[in-house]
Amino acid sequence: MSAAPPSSAPAQAAPGQGAAVAVRGLRIAAKGASGEHTIVHGLDFDIAPGEVLALIGESGSGKTTTALALMGYARQGCRIVGGSVRIGDIDVLGLDAAAQRRLRGRTVAYIAQSAAASFNPSRTLMDQVVEPALIHRLMSRDEAERRAVALFRELALPRPDSIGQRYPHQVSGGQLQRLMAAMALISDPALVILDEPTTALDVTTQIEVLRAFRRVVRERGTSAVYVTHDLAVVAQMADRILVLRHGAARELGDTRQIIEAPADDYTRSLLAAAHPAPRAGGPAADATATPLLSVRGLAAGYGPRGADGMPAVPILADIDLTVRRGQAIGVIGESGSGKTTLARVVAGLVAPARGEVLLDGALLPPTLARRSKDQLRRIQIVFQIADTALNPAHTVERILARPLQLYHGLSGAALQARIARLLDLVQLPSAVAGRLPGGLSGGQKQRINLARALAAEPDLILADEVTSALDTVVGAAVLDLMAELRRELGLSYLFISHDLNTVRAVCDEVVVLYAGRKVESVPRERAGVAEGMATGSAARHPYFDLLARSVPELRLGWLDETAAREAQQPAGARAAGCCVFLDRCPVRLAGVCDSLPPPRRSLPGGGEILCHRAEVPAARA
Repeated sequence: MSAAPPSSAPAQAAPGQGAAVAVRGLRIAAKGASGEHTIVHGLDFDIAPGEVLALIGESGSGKTTTALALMGYARQGCRIVGGSVRIGDIDVLGLDAAAQRRLRGRTVAYIAQSAAASFNPSRTLMDQVVEPALIHRLMSRDEAERRAVALFRELALPRPDSIGQRYPHQVSGGQLQRLMAAMALISDPALVILDEPTTALDVTTQIEVLRAFRRVVRERGTSAVYVTHDLAVVAQMADRILVLRHGAARELGDTRQIIEAPADDYTRSLLAAAHPAPRAGGPAADATATPLLSVRGLAAGYGPRGADGMPAVPILADIDLTVRRGQAIGVIGESGSGKTTLARVVAGLVAPARGEVLLDGALLPPTLARRSKDQLRRIQIVFQIADTALNPAHTVERILARPLQLYHGLSGAALQARIARLLDLVQLPSAVAGRLPGGLSGGQKQRINLARALAAEPDLILADEVTSALDTVVGAAVLDLMAELRRELGLSYLFISHDLNTVRAVCDEVVVLYAGRKVESVPRERAGVAEGMATGSAARHPYFDLLARSVPELRLGWLDETAAREAQQPAGARAAGCCVFLDRCPVRLAGVCDSLPPPRRSLPGGGEILCHRAEVPAARA
């Protein structure tokens, strides 16, 4: 792991005291086809107690590799070959393997991007959250559980006294991310490594999590490293920023200086890519033609169905949606709003409880098993995490060949030519065909994910959070590619996202879901494509306003200026016969919103809104 000799230095720092971190000359190497080569080049930086240092850069810049080295850890195929890492009096790279293991989870805690991959599905959440405290013998089980509940409250989790008794699949992705933070913080570490911890969270949940993380760092004097590609988040969280490219430092400075007056050209390019520009759409959709996709009166959920035909866990209710040929329709909302369930119903992965889905005016069978090969071909889904969507044991060539063989019966030279054409379409070199997914960057894997969908020659692509796991520059390139394919191939998209700025940039219309209801739809030009607050004189659902105000802005102090949000009311706890947004609405009408279901109104200039108010005043923070 390190060139330094083993040491018996203590592997623990006193709880809550914090520790200064000093990194000098850090070098990391990786094995390649031609031998070992350096991937992190002599980094020097310090982190004071209570300070947050952000590591930013594109995929492959060395952000996570550098952060993991602070625990004395190198990924498979990598090796720490030089330099030093000190946390207080601890020489991390000088510890033997056993001492480094004792360090991890105690003195240094790691919060990863993918919470779902970090939890055991067969154990309760409480069992897993308290485990670090028990392994390191910091406290009794009872004390650890009390501390866990206190952390659940700090992290704004619903039902903090009982959520620990659930299993990972019984909470939302945003809740699971906060539970992973509780697991990391329960040992009161001296250094916390936060590796893209809010990437997969919706904007309102992200605000709660960011506040909680920042409060913990400041109040406990904990040093922190924040790895992210989201510069707006960096502006709220970091005291200083280290910009990395190809494993080398390009710029290191205070957050204000980096954000407002970057000295390096590469830093300036990252800042420019943080503002998604509107992409040109395809040809204007024919409003008189039969829609490509029609969703009518859709209700869906999970679990056994009752006597009324509704599932035990209802998710969607009374959803109407239209996608015309060549259109891109964006669907936004918080975790649990029903976005992904909607995509899964359209794809045939979840059967609707009520309502219908039509393709070119013809009723689609509710499940994959009952759909024809041509119906399967015409609707393709691109998942959020390419790592789990691509078979790690298959080459890119084999991954792309499967749909070409299944839907088009290609083989031999015709098959190879089509694979080459697909790689060209997604702007990847032909040499990628022989590689496994593990040898590709995040952006390359997502392009392969998209190429596999294109192999079917679909009419509609369901894009489920396709750029949320990508860095700003790579994500922008994927959006450019999708817009270009739309123009060239006449594709239609149903674009699922929690990122309002991304949806504004690529979609013709924005559909807003809340608690499984469609509360608003609005054309892109009325959805505030420009930076900042949604603008325009049209009526606006107060939930849309909340989402718009919750998108982090690339300026210092934005998080402090944003007022605390009311906690989201859990699904199933709403009073019957009233607006689902009632408990969070700052402009509700007493005697109306709390007693009558809101009507659906058409908006002048296009779109509709589910609200009692004909004109909804904007609710300001």
